[in-house]
Amino acid sequence: YANVKKCSNEGRALMQLDFQQFLMKLEKLTDIRPIPDKEFVETYIKAYYLTENDMERWIKEHREYSTKQLTNLVNVCLGSHINKKSRQKLLAAIDDIDRPKR
Repeated sequence: YANVKKCSNEGRALMQLDFQQFLMKLEKLTDIRPIPDKEFVETYIKAYYLTENDMERWIKEHREYSTKQLTNLVNVCLGSHINKKSRQKLLAAIDDIDRPKR
């Protein structure tokens, strides 16, 4: 989901449905319960719906996602509900988080 280039509101809803279908099929194939990292993916998909302020807070709180995943999330939301100025602010927040790792 982090490699999506462009996504509408309907596309985000389909992501959730696709993931739920994937989980149902996977649960039929394996006895592993719960499915590992299920929440990791669900949380990422739900982040597409966040407002600018909520997304900035979410980015700072969810350090388990890579810089690439966070950057792609912000870039995909550009135009749907985040403008260019907000995008730059969010990308700067991601860069600030990543800076100590360098």
